[in-house]
Order: sequence, then C-alpha cells, then structure tokens
Amino acid sequence: MDWNEMSERETPQAIHDSAVAWVVRLDRSGDDPQARAELDAWLAGDKRRQGAFFRAQAAWRMLDRASALRGGQRNEGPQDVDRSAWLSRRKVLWGGGMAAASVAAIVSGVALWPRSATQIAGERIETALGEIRRVPLSDGSLAAVNTQTKLAVRIEPEVRHIALDQGEAWFQVAKDRARPFIVEAGEARVKAVGTAFSVRRTDDGADVQVTEGVVEVWKVGDEGNVRRVSAGARTFVSDATGPAPVVEASIEIDRTLAWRNGQLIFDGDTLGEAAAEFNRYNRVKVEVADPALAGEKMIGRFRTNEPDAFARAAAGLLGARVDISADRIVLSRI
Repeated sequence: MDWNEMSERETPQAIHDSAVAWVVRLDRSGDDPQARAELDAWLAGDKRRQGAFFRAQAAWRMLDRASALRGGQRNEGPQDVDRSAWLSRRKVLWGGGMAAASVAAIVSGVALWPRSATQIAGERIETALGEIRRVPLSDGSLAAVNTQTKLAVRIEPEVRHIALDQGEAWFQVAKDRARPFIVEAGEARVKAVGTAFSVRRTDDGADVQVTEGVVEVWKVGDEGNVRRVSAGARTFVSDATGPAPVVEASIEIDRTLAWRNGQLIFDGDTLGEAAAEFNRYNRVKVEVADPALAGEKMIGRFRTNEPDAFARAAAGLLGARVDISADRIVLSRI
C-alpha cells in the first residue's frame, strides 16, 4: 500500500481512526517485525500521523489504568480481566456501544449544523449557547459560526466585510481578487482573497488560524506592521501591541477547529481547561472541585453537547467521582 498516496486524501478524522487501529493491532500482535515496519511506513507518510499515534497510545495507557482499576473491583480471573479490559479499551477508542461515556466519542458534524437556506449579504448573525451554524454568504463564501458568537456581514461591490464582535467563526472565502475579504475583531484586522481561516475574539485581541491559503493580519493604526500567515500556521493579534510572531501549528489547528464538526478534542489539556471548554457550549456546567484534579491531563475526543459523557469518562480515567444534577456536573476526588 502507498501510504503517501493515501495521505493526500486523509482527513484528520481518518488519521485518528487509523492511529487507533494501529494501537489496537500492536497491542494484540506484540513485537511483530512486519507490523512495526508497516507502522513506520504509515508514520512517514504524513507528519500529522505521529501526533495522532502518540495520542492514541496515551489514551490506550490511560484506559489500561482505568480498566485495571475496574477489574480489581470484580471477582475475575487474570485471563478474564485481560480480555474484558482489552474489549473495554477498544470500545472506548472506537466509540462503540459505550459511546455515551467514551473518550473517543465520534460524531459527523455536518448534520449538527443548522444551515440557512438564504444567502447572507448584509445581516447580523448571532448564535445561542451551544449553537453551531453554517451560513452561506452571497459572494459564495461560507461561514461556520461557533457558540455564542455575534458578527455582522456586509458584502459590497468593492469589499467584503465581517465585524466579529464576540465569539469565533471560520471562513471559507470565495476567490475574488477585486473584492478583498476583511474580518474586523477589536483592533485586529484579517485580510484574505480566496482562502480559509478562523478568527476567535478574546478580551484583549484575536486568535487567527489559517487552514488554506494565506492571510494578512495587522492592528488598526499600525498598518506598516503586517504579518502574512500561511496554511497550517496561527498568530495572535493583540489590541494593544499588534500581531505576535507566526507559529506553525497544523496539528493543533485541526484539533482546535474540531468544533466545526461538533467535537472537542483534548491533547494534554488539563481537566480544568477541558471543563471550561465544555462550559462554552452547555447550560449544565462542569465544575472540578479539587485543584489538583483540575490539573490532571486529558486526552480524548468528545461531542460538544455531551458534558455528562465527558465527565463520566474523565472520572473513569482519572479515578474521580462525578455527581450530576440538573444544572451542574461536579468532579471530585474519591
């Protein structure tokens, strides 16, 4: 099999699934030289695969620990514990029958996006808590609008203008060199012609991530300090000081933009940070009662609208207790 040829067609989801398959295969086959050689060939085909494989390995080890703890609480023989633990890990990684509490719960995101039938030329767009919308613009561009976002669209003969007042949006920009596409977020400005990028408004500036093509960023009043950001890179444009140095982050961008598919992906984030992300999307808030527990690292893939599944998975992986009520979910030490 030509792994490099396959890479040209692979999505982040496909890479994740393949990485999980490799971890499962190696766990069952042991130190098989042929499997190792094939793994090396797969890893060499795309730089994103190495990180995906490490994440899958880490999740496997965490599930090993959780499965061992559960096995120790049952009257099973060693062979029974080994088999049930392996099956449990496999279900969790693949999002099988236990997907409600799965670390790797996977969902197809397109179906989650309410799509406007009307193309937007000049209008305000606002999303509610937990709402993710896909909005076609009248110039042929597409906007994916994240939770609790407020923006204004103005498509004119000479310029296409977006004012992002709050939240986050990703834009697939229709190519039109005669009409630049400009996003305004606080003091930050982002200019594109035909590309794809996201902008997230923060209290003191804007995060900009590029998934296709090139954009230019600058701070209002400092037009002489323009930075070019290419696909697979990101920068932060401060309201006070302007754009920071550009950072290559293709794998990180795939992860942080998973919200477009109704997902949250954590890769070494703390439990506290993961809880805060879930709270951006849900009325029922996740609280971590113990500071030390909040500092534990999380690895996993979850649906944005399933904080209870996230909390149960985190509790199982980290040996914590979860208490669920009508308006909050509390994680604490056992």
